[in-house]
Amino acid sequence: MTFADVGLPADSDDRVVWRFAQAKRMLLLTANRNAKGEDSLERVMREENTPTSLPIITIGDSERLSEYGYRESCVERLLEIVFDIQDYLGVGRLFIP
Repeated sequence: MTFADVGLPADSDDRVVWRFAQAKRMLLLTANRNAKGEDSLERVMREENTPTSLPIITIGDSERLSEYGYRESCVERLLEIVFDIQDYLGVGRLFIP
């Protein structure tokens, strides 16, 4: 789903997005992000993560998504996480692949 699909403005800050995803129990899939600013995803995760929070799933190298093998590795890891999501609650961030 995209921001538009869920009714969030495209320029929503990371804190708003993280809280929305947690409230709706949605996995947040993102490219690698920086830790700059009060509302950076990294800072929000460190401040608001709880033992029941869903993880942030981060694609380690989004520029490689055009590579079939890399994409396949990302999909396989993502499926592993989804099937065993209870094992990943509260971990904060997971990098794929």
